[in-house]
Amino acid sequence: MILCADIGGSYIDFAVADNAHQLSDRRRRPTPVGSMADFVSTLAEFAAPYDRGLPLHVAIAGVCDPQTGHTRSANIPCVNERPLRDALATRLGRPVVIGNDAHCFALAEAMQGAGAGHRIVFGVILGTGVGGGLVIDGRPIVGAGGLAGEWGHGPFIAACADPRAVPALRCSCGQLGCLDTIGGARGIERLHLAFTGQGSDSQAILSDWEAGLDHPRHTMDMWLDRMSAGLAGVVNVTGATIMPVGGGLANRPRLLAALDAAVRSRILRPGTGPIVVPGHLPADSGLVGASWLKGGPVAAP
Repeated sequence: MILCADIGGSYIDFAVADNAHQLSDRRRRPTPVGSMADFVSTLAEFAAPYDRGLPLHVAIAGVCDPQTGHTRSANIPCVNERPLRDALATRLGRPVVIGNDAHCFALAEAMQGAGAGHRIVFGVILGTGVGGGLVIDGRPIVGAGGLAGEWGHGPFIAACADPRAVPALRCSCGQLGCLDTIGGARGIERLHLAFTGQGSDSQAILSDWEAGLDHPRHTMDMWLDRMSAGLAGVVNVTGATIMPVGGGLANRPRLLAALDAAVRSRILRPGTGPIVVPGHLPADSGLVGASWLKGGPVAAP
């Protein structure tokens, strides 16, 4: 068995995974984002009833450097630049493995979800922002500093004076014109505001677009154009044959179908079937993916 935790900025989900990666003993508590001591104590309390020989595998909304064990998370400030892996292993007295939550989503989908049977799987997160994870032959690929799969960052959108062009917005990573600025739910809202001057909820924008109304058409055309360009580049570089999608926008089948069609129209590989598809394990992907981690993620050569 493996003890598993899926840690976000709001909650810690805990479960026990058996050797078939089925979950049991599920529990949840609010994440203590302001205190490292409280954060570690919460996980220690979850793990306390179980044999010390059982490891704890963690999916976290952040990056854990596989070399140093230091962690960075925008939503859990108490762990920033702290040796979280070592702190947990010392306090819990058991082996600890930590993976990024997007990488764990991709791993869960590769092993048990929409990507089962595919050698190269790229998991896509379309939530508040965008993220991703690359899995090859059942192993998550993680680069220097714990980073990989961050297809939403980089100056992909050029600054342009044309009011109908996609605006190059400042990203939280510090760069100008990242896809992350327009890619998630908040990004659709920013894009719509830039084009129409209307502050609308992303769900309302998407519902109106699905209903065929005129006012969100340009917003969504531009969103599909830029997002499909980014994902087509990922397919061409990695050779991924499936892209399971998680996050809130994964619940919009027409949006994913339109994104899939746009991606397939731009990749080099001809005659392929669907690539961008809904994930099969949205509620359990963090815990399931954590259970599949093998002594830590694999660093890319």
